[in-house]
Amino acid sequence: MIVLKAPQSTLLAVLQSVSGIVERRHTLPILANVMLRKTGSDVQLTTSDLEIQIRTTAELGGDAGNFVTTVGARKLIDILRTMPADQTVSLESAQNKLVLKGGKSRFTLQTLPAEDFPLVQESAEFGPAFSVPQKTLKDLLGQVAFAMAVHDIRYYLNGILFVAEGKQLSLVSTDGHRLAFASATLDVEVPKQEVILPRKTVLELQRLLSDAEGAIEMQFANNQARFRFGGMEFVTKLVEGKFPDYNRVIPKNHKNEITLGRQALLSSLQRTAILTSEKFKGVRLNVEPGSLRVASSNAEQEEAQDELDIDYSGDSIEIGFNVTYLIDALTNMQQDMVKIELSDGNSSALLTIPENSNFKYVVMPMRI
Repeated sequence: MIVLKAPQSTLLAVLQSVSGIVERRHTLPILANVMLRKTGSDVQLTTSDLEIQIRTTAELGGDAGNFVTTVGARKLIDILRTMPADQTVSLESAQNKLVLKGGKSRFTLQTLPAEDFPLVQESAEFGPAFSVPQKTLKDLLGQVAFAMAVHDIRYYLNGILFVAEGKQLSLVSTDGHRLAFASATLDVEVPKQEVILPRKTVLELQRLLSDAEGAIEMQFANNQARFRFGGMEFVTKLVEGKFPDYNRVIPKNHKNEITLGRQALLSSLQRTAILTSEKFKGVRLNVEPGSLRVASSNAEQEEAQDELDIDYSGDSIEIGFNVTYLIDALTNMQQDMVKIELSDGNSSALLTIPENSNFKYVVMPMRI
């Protein structure tokens, strides 16, 4: 039976959309596979890593009829990548194998039975669905994802907090040294829901979401989230645990404010970062009326100093930061101007966008 027959570019795009979560090496060999379920001329592709499941359906030609199997996802993608984009390729079933043909090439691939494929048990208790434009969610994720913790023993920090309440969707991430907050307005009112999405899910959503028109529908349950967009369904486990109270971390009423060009500050920090020590990555900021000096030094007794003219008439403050934390935030902002609010040399700094309360970035100072 010809399971599917389609241009290489079409099949490759569909496979790549579901295969981001597939690990090459897994304790369960079948999790390296993609499940192909053919119904008529539609083929449904499903992948899983036991915690995340991605499913999409595409019309990929072939013989009419029903058929289901699983085959190695990465191998299939690797082979397809070597073929011309406009070449028609076909997958045919033969005994317990699949034969991939394209031009004069032929590849015989081993399959594993679909009934052994461990589908994620979907929750029966999903809350109300609500939608935002894909681009909105992609932008929000981009504004906070960089501040997620990586392999922190406080497992609830290895992800992003989603808070939906009223007409507001807020995303928060922190690694204990910095915190990023971004929010957007929803079209509909939703009851309050708070969930923590795991790091792998966040990275996969960033990869799959597009800037094109189209909405993403979200639903949350106690231990799962479900997303539907662009013909795809994405189900993921949630991180259990209590996320820190981010409202207490965001400073209020700092008395010293500086507004300056984002790119100018970013370039200055990137220059001075070159001579920071590998381990500490520390830079000193000296804020005085009219000027901002950025300085760094390292164990080889090398020094860097850079100065920016600023419109400022507040207190003189000397404060140290991990330069990476500042560069990360400025790189992930799109706006021309940035506002920095400071209290003194020992308190956290708040970075925001002028005239915009939808983004806040808090960074703790470091002793230098």
